[in-house]
Parts: sequence; structure tokens; C-alpha cells
Amino acid sequence: MFHVETITALDRPELAPYRTLKRSAAHAKLGLFVVEGDKVLDRLLESSFEVVSVLVIEERLAQYEARLKARPEQDITVFVCAKPVLAELAGFEIYQGVLGIAKTPPPLALENILALAARPRLFVAMDGLANAENVGTLMRNCVAFGVSALISGETCCNPFLRRTVRNSMGAIFKLPVLESANLVQTLGELRAQGVRCLAAHPHTDKKVLSHADFTGDCCVVFGSEGHGISQKVLAACDEAVAVPMANEVDSLNVSMAAAVFLYEVNRQRGKA
Repeated sequence: MFHVETITALDRPELAPYRTLKRSAAHAKLGLFVVEGDKVLDRLLESSFEVVSVLVIEERLAQYEARLKARPEQDITVFVCAKPVLAELAGFEIYQGVLGIAKTPPPLALENILALAARPRLFVAMDGLANAENVGTLMRNCVAFGVSALISGETCCNPFLRRTVRNSMGAIFKLPVLESANLVQTLGELRAQGVRCLAAHPHTDKKVLSHADFTGDCCVVFGSEGHGISQKVLAACDEAVAVPMANEVDSLNVSMAAAVFLYEVNRQRGKA
């Protein structure tokens, strides 16, 4: 069940995550993450994630009462305040006046995502992605194109950063995320299980996207915004595949490249 509390003091301990919205590392240590925006909060409340609290401006409370009542198994505190109080608490303007705190799910193991994935399996892996907005948009693409799980390498940003969750528009609640401590090793384990690992690599003259085979179990690997896939990760893949582009263009934004690749996967599998 949920209970409503009007904020009368900004220094309450329960409000600490809202006072530190720009300190995602501190939230991660506590096993928490922040959601921002009405659509993202809607999708959090519809998910199986454990919600700790919600913070809304007074005029938005009625919008969420039905969804909160639909989670009777959880004791959720709903903090309510005026919009100027929310801005003072957060330290900047929260345009939609809606925030929430949830618990980060337990770590996934590779055997879990292999067991749950429908055949033919489709995974996406990230190597060195540091931009939270790009990671969030990549997550949306993964859900849109039926990816079973996202594998985040050790050089990537935390997938539960506030800006990542916001840009995913709640897709993160539908997409299992495995945070790998060693992406090269994880790719090796996938290959040992019969999953082909294909590197999305623009600087290759070996194979273009339409000539690659995505009909079987596969994992598509995307690299960092600035330098692409690292050499050690590239070497751990079965082959490198490029999107054909005009000579004047060096590469696509990683989330755009992912959309192109994942559409081709679906086309080959008869789902486009």
C-alpha cells in the first residue's frame, strides 16, 4: 500500500536521494536508482521493480493513485510538495514535477539470460559506451526490436544512471541487463554456447551488413562513441560487420547504428 506525506522539511533522511540527483555513484552504492518524468514513472509502476518512494508536485498526485493502489504488496511513500519546493530540494527545475526512487535489481548471470532468451537468441553488448543518453536510447532500440538482454561491458557507464533511465523511456524495465566484469570473457562464454558475436565496426572492408547472417543465435557488439570497439573486444568477436555509407561519413551515432543493425536482424528473421 502507499501513504502520502506532505514535505515540510527538506533535510529528512528519506529525501536524501532526491537531494543528490546528480550523484548517481552514491545512489548505486545504496542499490538505488532515480526515475524522472511521467512516462518513465508510469512504466516503473507497471513493472516488477521494487519502488521505494515517489515524489510528485501536488497537482500530479491524482494521476498516479490508481497505479499505486495496484501495488498493495509494497509500502510506498509518496512525497507531495509544491513545484518551487521540488526545485529547491533537487537543486534544479524538474520540468514534469515527477520523480521516483527504486531498487536496482539483483545482478544477472549469463546462464540466466541464456535460459530465458527465445530462440533464435538475440543479444546486444556494449563496449566503452560512456554517454548515458546514448545508452538509454540504445535500450529503447533493443526493446523495440526484440533483443532478449543487454550486456554492459566493464568500461561502460552504469546502466541505471538517472539520465540513462530517463532516455530509455522505461525500456530498462523490460530489458534484462547483464553487467559484465570482463566483456571479452563474456563474449567467449557466449561463443562457447553457440552464440555468434558480430562486431558493429565501421572500419572494415570484410563484410557489409546485408551480407552478414543473423538468422541464428547471435550477439551484436557496439563500441564507444569516440573510438568504437576496442581491439581486444574486436578480437573476441567472430567477425566485424559494417553499415555501408558514403565516403564522407565516418560513422553513425551508436544508437542509430543499433537501429540499423537490429532492423536487419529482424528482416532476416522475417519480423520486419
